[in-house]
Amino acid sequence: MSRERPGLYGSDRSPDEQRRALRAGEVPVAVYGLGKMGLPLAAVYARATGNVTGVDISEDVVRGVNDGECHVAKEPGLPELVAEQTERGALRATTDSVDAAEGAAIHVIIVPTPLTDDREPDLAAFEAVLDSIARGLAPGDLVVVECTVPPGTSTDLVVPYLADRSGLSAGEFGVAFCPERTSSGRALRDITESHPKIVGGVDAESTRVAALVYGEITANEVIPVGDATTAEAVKLFEGVYRDVNIALANELARLRDDLGIDVTEAIDAANTQPYCDIHAPGPGVGGHCIPWYPYFITSRVDAETPLLLTAREVNDSMPAFTADKLRDELAAAGREIRGATVAVLGVTYRPGVAETRATPAAGVIDRLNDLGATVLAVDPMLPDEVVASFGATPVSLADLPTRALDAAVVVTPHEEFDGIDWAAFDDLVVVDGRGTLGDIGHRVYEIGGGPRSGASETESELEAEVAVEADSAHGGPGR
Repeated sequence: MSRERPGLYGSDRSPDEQRRALRAGEVPVAVYGLGKMGLPLAAVYARATGNVTGVDISEDVVRGVNDGECHVAKEPGLPELVAEQTERGALRATTDSVDAAEGAAIHVIIVPTPLTDDREPDLAAFEAVLDSIARGLAPGDLVVVECTVPPGTSTDLVVPYLADRSGLSAGEFGVAFCPERTSSGRALRDITESHPKIVGGVDAESTRVAALVYGEITANEVIPVGDATTAEAVKLFEGVYRDVNIALANELARLRDDLGIDVTEAIDAANTQPYCDIHAPGPGVGGHCIPWYPYFITSRVDAETPLLLTAREVNDSMPAFTADKLRDELAAAGREIRGATVAVLGVTYRPGVAETRATPAAGVIDRLNDLGATVLAVDPMLPDEVVASFGATPVSLADLPTRALDAAVVVTPHEEFDGIDWAAFDDLVVVDGRGTLGDIGHRVYEIGGGPRSGASETESELEAEVAVEADSAHGGPGR
């Protein structure tokens, strides 16, 4: 390429000079993807460097950012930061990814990488970004991948892909993987201070430049690892650790009635030992990350991975187990689930987040419908049409007390549910999937904890007997 930009890769300037140039806005940055993780990242980059172009395929998103607006809800500090950075000219947005690439010396990719129906990583959006970057790539540029990809992607895909389409040779530009370690609702804090930043390049110079850049982004430690593939694995290992750990908690929770103990109490007590960190059980695992990460690994290895796949099976079975537990609790109270009106509280996969990807609520609703219940669903984060798409009748929180409910299932404990007047309901049977209710004056069964109110020890023994009979009749919980 004939164009020259002050790239940092292979620069003969001192590290201090490179940092000053970065902070002064002399090293233009393009961030590809302005979603719930990309917009916070672009805003933080803008604050640190003063020269960021955000790229997104949505004209509405781009228009909003350029007007100083923030489309990502419930992200503390982000609306103010976006407005501040656009007003001072440090952040702008475009749908023209090629134009953005031509003007940038640092390219940051943070686009979705979902799975196909065959549980293979879908890199179509990722490769579309690579196409655009290749058309604007210049010697000295650094390409940073933040979105989750299978191990080996940076080395085996990104470098040859860019080299082939840009006309540059590998070694004229840098590539590093720097995993996003951010949770919704705390993105700015996570990006800038909560966790160390992991960086790993396809070569030593890529790692050096990535570490230098992120040293200006985060107040936390920057940890260089051996190579880009190692950094890619770090991100996945974090997710599969949580998936396997949650599966352990869920399997222990399923033993509650056989053991006759409060499993959550036992877990909490066990965790006082510093070498034990069992997570909390629940009605399933949702979101954009944890349910998918095992397949990013299994899709790229020949070795058997029975632990990862078994953990997925356990966690995938929990929504049906939760619905079946409600069936058993109703049976123990002398009532049938068929024809019962059941409210599912929470359809998003996490409290306070308007996201439904892989939400356990979907499986709970499906199973309740299969059991013949009339299913209502309440979620203050979602419009009615989204709630209805899961097969439940949407009901507002205000309207809930007017419904003649027989039972309820807490799937996602939004803070808005704290104000529910449980006394407004008569003779309710409740399954608490997250252990947030306590004694509400109704018969409550907590996943892992067992009966919380409305049942004596004698009744609890009767419940266990009825549950065994019901399990035998229905093929066992979760099956």
